[in-house]
Amino acid sequence: MKQHRTVGDLMTTAVVRVQPGTSFMEIARLLAEYDITAVPVVDSDERPVGVVSEADLLRKQAALPDPAGLLPAPHQPPADLAKARATTAEGLMTSPAVVARQEWTVVETARVMEAHRVKRLPVVDEAGRLTGVISRGDLLRVFMRRDRAIQEEIREDVLTRTLGLAPSSITVEVTDGHVVLSGTVERRSLLPVIMRLCRGVDGVVGVSDRLDYRIDDYRIDDHRDDHRIDDPSS
Repeated sequence: MKQHRTVGDLMTTAVVRVQPGTSFMEIARLLAEYDITAVPVVDSDERPVGVVSEADLLRKQAALPDPAGLLPAPHQPPADLAKARATTAEGLMTSPAVVARQEWTVVETARVMEAHRVKRLPVVDEAGRLTGVISRGDLLRVFMRRDRAIQEEIREDVLTRTLGLAPSSITVEVTDGHVVLSGTVERRSLLPVIMRLCRGVDGVVGVSDRLDYRIDDYRIDDHRDDHRIDDPSS
């Protein structure tokens, strides 16, 4: 079966990075010049030790007094105050750096981003050295696949090679990443397997089931679903 695209396939390898001693103004310039929202901070061995984001830089602006004198001084936690007073990446960065591995799947990476509420992750190799950056936009590229490519992968890899089903037994229709399966399989127990494998194909947004079965091999009871073709009353 075709392998899912990994972080290593999707990441950007030309990475803008800074050193712990890089100044506030230089970091701000780099973010603007490269139109990015964060930069990894690396040590002398190219290992990420933290990340400086736009939010980290804005803390400094938020801590400044209001030029018009209309707003009260903001109350900030000690950690935020320390960042607001920092002038280099070492003091501004959020650390330790949350990183991704090249072999991670899109799902695994998206969950880490969501859990840590970040938009991009430094990617490291086995030695922990920076090799790239993966962003939310990079992950979304899997949904840019053509419907035809998704349809062919489900037909050839999922149904035929993996499950050993006859190509004519199931019709696969794909529209804007939504898959509709129709046809008949031999056993009821195949249905959840087919659905799970199809949902896991890169680019699939959703899967609809219009499948029937000939044999109810669950044997939960003697009653059959009304809409299935093996219903004795049909």
